[in-house]
Amino acid sequence: MPQPYNQFRGMLAITRASLKAVFRSPSAVIFSFAFPMVFILVFGFIGGGGGINVRIAFDKKADTTSPIYTNIQKAPGIRIVNKGEKELLEDLEKGRITAILNIQKSNDSLSDYKLSFKSSGAVNPQNLEILRSIFESKVRSVDEALYGKKHTLVAIDKQVEMVPGRVYRTIDFILPGQLGFSLMSAGIFGVAFIFFNLRQTLVLKRFFATPIKRSYIILGEGLSRVIFQMITAVVILLVGHFFFKFTLIHGVLTMIELLILSFIGLIVFMGFGFVVSGVAKNESVIPPLANLFTLPQFLLAGTFFSIDNFPSWLQPLCRILPLTHMNDAMRNIAFEGAHLTDCGTQIGVLAIWGVVAYAGAVKVFKWE
Repeated sequence: MPQPYNQFRGMLAITRASLKAVFRSPSAVIFSFAFPMVFILVFGFIGGGGGINVRIAFDKKADTTSPIYTNIQKAPGIRIVNKGEKELLEDLEKGRITAILNIQKSNDSLSDYKLSFKSSGAVNPQNLEILRSIFESKVRSVDEALYGKKHTLVAIDKQVEMVPGRVYRTIDFILPGQLGFSLMSAGIFGVAFIFFNLRQTLVLKRFFATPIKRSYIILGEGLSRVIFQMITAVVILLVGHFFFKFTLIHGVLTMIELLILSFIGLIVFMGFGFVVSGVAKNESVIPPLANLFTLPQFLLAGTFFSIDNFPSWLQPLCRILPLTHMNDAMRNIAFEGAHLTDCGTQIGVLAIWGVVAYAGAVKVFKWE
């Protein structure tokens, strides 16, 4: 008796053939691997510290009745962060804020107030110097207007209290964003072009003449894309870690969790690729349709800089985007020591987007 057709082996055969085609495709290699690597190399060579981002907070015991307190709040180029004492200390240790300021009345007859700084080893020293220069300039202008040179409103403490902190490098922010964008682009553009071309060249129709089931055809093609992108993710993470000191706080465990998160994100983004391939009437329509989803996220999802830099009215929109949550989860795991179990909100939002994507894909996907 003839043996029944092995669907699993048929799926693997499709996967091998598709994977070879992906590796031989210049566009797939460029957009999935070369494109994000260029940005990682550029920002990796720029330097170790973060960019100019002067964000400060006030100590809970600071004298808020002092004139300098009001002046600091109005200073251009400075953003005031208001959080609990424990949260502020955590932000300081991770370099999210430049310093915590304390203003107290002075016992010195030469000044009315004393201004002191608390910072950490995770803060870019350049930012700390910029902050000090801003305050010295403001104090000098106020003193000249009020007291001349005989008295000063505020004496700035030259000694900065330093707390331990991990160095937060540019690469620690840039690499997760580039990896997330690479996964999203590959999941959407890759799947959309693959299945549209398979349909247009009647390859899918020829598959129907074989014993393999339709679900295994999709699994085989999808698996090839997943394998290729996971290889890309491994290479990007290893290059970032060994060449540019990208932080993997728990070593191999962090690496594994980042790869699991990459897999989850890729599966979600592939759902939108199925939608685009089903909606597109011809191949030239695919890029505009895909960019409707990818381009806003490239700009608004924290790929190159924090979404805190956007206007307050725009930030809620940024926080809805799936790539925002993908990037946030990656940065929390890589640098802050969080685990997948601590990223329930981000993974939950990705899952919701995944349900929406595949629900749409079921309705619009075409075989012929």
